[in-house]
Amino acid sequence: MDDQVLTTILFLAVVALTVGITFWASRQTSGTNDFYAGGRSFSPVQNGLAIGGDYMSAASFLGISGAIALSGYDGFLYSIGFLVAWLVALLLVAEMLRNSGRYTMADQLAFRMRQRPVRMAAATSTVVVSIFYLLAQMVGAGALVALLLGVDDQAVKNIVIFGVGALMIFYVTVGGMKGTTWVQIVKAVLLMTGSALIVVLVLAKFDFNLSELLGTAASNSGAGQAFLEPGLKYGATATSKIDFISLGIALVLGTAGLPHILIRFYTVPTSRDARKSVLWAIGLIGTFYLFTLVLGFGAAALLDIPGLRESGELDASGNLAAPLLAEAVGGGAGSTGGAILLALIAAVAFATILAVVAGLTLTSSASVAHDIYNSVIKKGEASEEEEIKVTRYAAAGIGLVAILLAIPAQSLNIAFLVALAFAVAASANLPTIIYNMFWRRFNTRGALWSIYGGLISSIGLVIFSPVVSGKGLDPTGKNLSLLPTSIDISWFPLENPGIVSIPLGFLFGYLGTITSKEPTAEDRYTELEVRALTGAGSEKMIVH
Repeated sequence: MDDQVLTTILFLAVVALTVGITFWASRQTSGTNDFYAGGRSFSPVQNGLAIGGDYMSAASFLGISGAIALSGYDGFLYSIGFLVAWLVALLLVAEMLRNSGRYTMADQLAFRMRQRPVRMAAATSTVVVSIFYLLAQMVGAGALVALLLGVDDQAVKNIVIFGVGALMIFYVTVGGMKGTTWVQIVKAVLLMTGSALIVVLVLAKFDFNLSELLGTAASNSGAGQAFLEPGLKYGATATSKIDFISLGIALVLGTAGLPHILIRFYTVPTSRDARKSVLWAIGLIGTFYLFTLVLGFGAAALLDIPGLRESGELDASGNLAAPLLAEAVGGGAGSTGGAILLALIAAVAFATILAVVAGLTLTSSASVAHDIYNSVIKKGEASEEEEIKVTRYAAAGIGLVAILLAIPAQSLNIAFLVALAFAVAASANLPTIIYNMFWRRFNTRGALWSIYGGLISSIGLVIFSPVVSGKGLDPTGKNLSLLPTSIDISWFPLENPGIVSIPLGFLFGYLGTITSKEPTAEDRYTELEVRALTGAGSEKMIVH
């Protein structure tokens, strides 16, 4: 069978499966509780798989594997950061937020503060973080399909990005949370199975000797022992070392502020089920990040990375290292086994992208409809039908914005793009959530200053960083920054803003609170504390 035909069949099978799930779920959905929280009907195992499906994005599968293949030890620190971040989210935020909220992050903030400005700020932050994350997934989709079709045509990549955007809008508008969750469960199973297969095949090449794999990767990389030690990417200068610390802080703290992860805790019936689902998710996510170690170093050991980059088959971002590795362990380019594994892994990665973009779009569009339309504009008087209709319109709008922004962002590594989303989430959302749950005096002005201050500082620093301008060209002549090489506004030296913007988010929240004369709602804080610790009354969140 022709390679392209095989690839096309597998792709269409993945899309058909997810579309079928979405139509099935649409018949099970009635009302906002079903649409936003899946009727709180998922078991801990199902929700654990869905959380894993949401968390193990294309950045994890494609971006981290590529980062390890190119940078060795420094690339693997993305895996470490993402995994440790999950523990921070679990210990500080997850269960308490689930107990004290209803559908969105803003429900919990609005409980003890002035509802309209706080909901507006939380919804704005949710949409911005989601769009950053969406960019990464859609850039990955464009690169994947171009590889499989054997073309390097920019127009084809742009069409693919548009197609993914259209699919994600379909999943949300038709399936709601039930459809999205089932797509994520199927995707998690496919991703773990596909990754495990490649890992076993890679290890078999080295007689299951991890030391031999790492040694071959180091010698094949051209960097020698430095490939297995810190500093290859982030150790050359003092600035790059600070940049690395900034990246680590953003990764570790960012998960606890990611809205599309937090919303998953509203889909189980009880806080006990939320805890159980977290245990399943941790097992799944921990195993997967161990897989990325083998995938990344396996790509460095078995692929001619410098040669692939010179030929243009592997771009400077390294996003295609995992699919190319699958082709290599299957028998190499031109072999039937290589074609089958390449198509299989690419189809799994495509399913990963579809599942994550659906979750992100649902989270951000639900926040627009629930927090802005119903709670701010309609003052809580909108019917369930109206709210769901606005969610669907918002999904279309957010999808369109993500498409338009993803097209110029295709030169960036998708793990890096996700790191930016983490930095924004950790700067804007995390300080507000922590203060609200643990500081009795925290008030409306503090929440607004924390959200907007963290949001503006993190995005502002990215705009004036080398990511946007001033990086120059790679050896193949491709611009490494977003703006043309003739423009250089990069006065902020770090690519990762977290080391500056996260403390600023906490500082703004503190200053806003102590400069406000708003009286502390003691009874509200006490009730919120009881709900956060016990879950009592979270189903009927009272707002004022």
